[in-house]
Amino acid sequence: MSNAGTTGTAGTAGAVAGAPEPHALGVDDLPVRDELRGKSPYGAPQLDVAVRLNTNENPYPLPEELVARIAERVTEAARGLNRYPDRDALELRAGLAHYLTRTTGHPVETAGVWAANGSNEVIQQLLQAFGGPGRTALGFEPSYSMHGLIARGTGTGWVSAPRAADYTVDVAAAREAIAENAPDVVFVCTPNNPTGTAVPEETVLAVYEAAQAAKPSLVVVDEAYVEFSHGASLLPLTEGRPHLVVSRTMSKAFGAAGLRLGYLAAHPAVVDAVQLVRLPYHLSAVTQATALAALEHTDTLLRYVERLRAERDRLVAELRAVGCEVTASDANFVQFGSFDGPGGAHAVWQRLLDHGVLVRDNGVPGMLRVTAGTPEENDAFLDAVRAVMKENSR
Repeated sequence: MSNAGTTGTAGTAGAVAGAPEPHALGVDDLPVRDELRGKSPYGAPQLDVAVRLNTNENPYPLPEELVARIAERVTEAARGLNRYPDRDALELRAGLAHYLTRTTGHPVETAGVWAANGSNEVIQQLLQAFGGPGRTALGFEPSYSMHGLIARGTGTGWVSAPRAADYTVDVAAAREAIAENAPDVVFVCTPNNPTGTAVPEETVLAVYEAAQAAKPSLVVVDEAYVEFSHGASLLPLTEGRPHLVVSRTMSKAFGAAGLRLGYLAAHPAVVDAVQLVRLPYHLSAVTQATALAALEHTDTLLRYVERLRAERDRLVAELRAVGCEVTASDANFVQFGSFDGPGGAHAVWQRLLDHGVLVRDNGVPGMLRVTAGTPEENDAFLDAVRAVMKENSR
């Protein structure tokens, strides 16, 4: 008898009575954790349309001189790919510390910086170290949905504290929520995604003080979009506050979303704690080489940030001029609406898509979010909005 025949017979004989057919098997038919049942994976639609302004990417390709430098750095790294990369990424962390010191004016040491595969992995490692089963994390929503999703993935309980009607963090309500729930980790996103709202220094200090009185707990300030902000980084607040962490990314201002490099700055003891849960050799030699090349071209990359700030401010002005409600933004995106007609914001999202423009429906009632693109992309978006608003007025 042939091997193929034997395998087929065994497969049939081994079928379990009452089990779903293989093609009908879904996630909920597997023995997954209860808190994951019925959930959907995170992700924005990836559609092939003329203008894609839904994922907060930097629209400008890397300059050719940086592409060439990346090729040089990666070529050097490739010669040693038979060996594991620097497990602690010391050269990269030193480069990031220098960048933070230079751009914020606050001295940062290498021991107080940690890097991982995107800021999402940074957040995951923080929750693995300071959250987990029997512990809780708290965030002020609407905000970056991955905070809650990563909390769920690490077995950490999630508490959603509301923002005010203008999407700011109400200090009195924040203190009350922290005192009531005594969370182990608190997230503050500034500028906030998806609203673009900046959180003032005094608010973060009030949240930190409340969190220390309640537990004490770790407070994570998510500054993924801070380079686009009108205000300064809150990194200097980490001085003398060992439970305060600032997380960053190279995906936005550095125009390196495809690199997947995030990092944090905090007291060195926090970095030591994160290393207890990080996977060995988690940052590849190629990733480290590429990030180091990008850091060599900081000045060039930050000039793109200046362009995007101007385009963001233009979007705000133009959207208000056509009658949209617009949330003041310190990020590279703008939240706009308010769409309360038939179908709500999602119906407007679809009509903009019909005009060849993809924006983001984040689920905030009546509101959509658009990323600042190139001037040409923004013109196409604004033309689509005007067309939709005109259709609505008929």
